[in-house]
Amino acid sequence: MARMLFKWLVMSLAVLAIPQLVGGITVESFATAVAVAAVLAVLNVVLKPILILLTLPLTILSLGFFILILNAFLVQMAPIFVSGFHVDSFKSAFISSLIISLVSWVANVFDERKVRWRINAGRRGGSNSASIPE
Repeated sequence: MARMLFKWLVMSLAVLAIPQLVGGITVESFATAVAVAAVLAVLNVVLKPILILLTLPLTILSLGFFILILNAFLVQMAPIFVSGFHVDSFKSAFISSLIISLVSWVANVFDERKVRWRINAGRRGGSNSASIPE
């Protein structure tokens, strides 16, 4: 649970930072950024697998590049569900989806290292049971 909240906070901070990095994106407040991060997470879990399946031939032909287009499409869909978040163009959505994907990847890498370190530390201590943080 703590890992999920940490990732949600990191994604919220990334969404809050995007207007300073990319023109054409507006986030009114931190609460809006938290809501956008939650909506993007739900869209990625519910809608993205369906879209990937429907566009599988394009994804294969483009060697996976089309998934970036789908990510941008999901970022453009977020303002439908969250007021206070505005995306002016597809280009802005595409660049912001790249930033969100990069931040998500970095958060996952650091989270994975933390888990691996705890597992290895538990084994060195002589205990056979390693606790993995939630």
